Amino acid sequence: MTSKKGFRYRLKRRLLLTVTGIIATVIVAILVFSVVPVPFSAVMAERQVSALVSGDTDYRARSRWVSMSEISPWMPLAVIAGEDQKFPEHWGFDFAAVQSVLDSRQRGEMRGASTLSQQTAKNMFLWDGRSWLRKGLEAGLTVGLETLWGKKRILTVYLNIAEFGPGIFGVEMASETYFHKHASQLTRQEAALLAAILPNPILYHADAPSVYVRGRQQWISRQMEQLGGTGFLEKYHLY
Repeated sequence: MTSKKGFRYRLKRRLLLTVTGIIATVIVAILVFSVVPVPFSAVMAERQVSALVSGDTDYRARSRWVSMSEISPWMPLAVIAGEDQKFPEHWGFDFAAVQSVLDSRQRGEMRGASTLSQQTAKNMFLWDGRSWLRKGLEAGLTVGLETLWGKKRILTVYLNIAEFGPGIFGVEMASETYFHKHASQLTRQEAALLAAILPNPILYHADAPSVYVRGRQQWISRQMEQLGGTGFLEKYHLY
């Protein structure tokens, strides 16, 4: 009995130390990347490993970090308009959007409710897929980002690690690939087009946009205007 109790104690202690170590590592990473450019994300790594495992040796997860001042103000405005219009006001979670999604699913519709903060946490630290474990980790990481980074940093990192197509990560790489220009030169309509493919950048394409993507592009452009244009970013100190 004493031996079993000793084993259980050591097991619990090691588990506690492991969990504590993981949490401490994540906190340190969040603090470091609050000022240091993010070189890659978990999604980039997952995509690259999956390609290698499947034998696709031509795949390359490409990204190029740029600061917010090197991105056209139309781009952050476009992703807010298209993905998360309450981004400056919420604390990482949009509970009204969650309820709306639950209602839509009862009607047989499929919608997402992740905020830009949640998407940044997921893309940077977690894996693809749907599970309660991943959602729980995402929630904890989201709180960490909101607490230690702030809105402008979250938006900057999001724009640098978001997936815009096969192997294309970040707005600078997307801008160079699709428009042959730097992200700082993106027009309003180009930014709206890039934002339009974000819900599924593997299915939707900026270089050959479908009727649906074009329609979403125009909707996002109208929303950008209704939000107040780039003055919206200045109002909330996001640019």
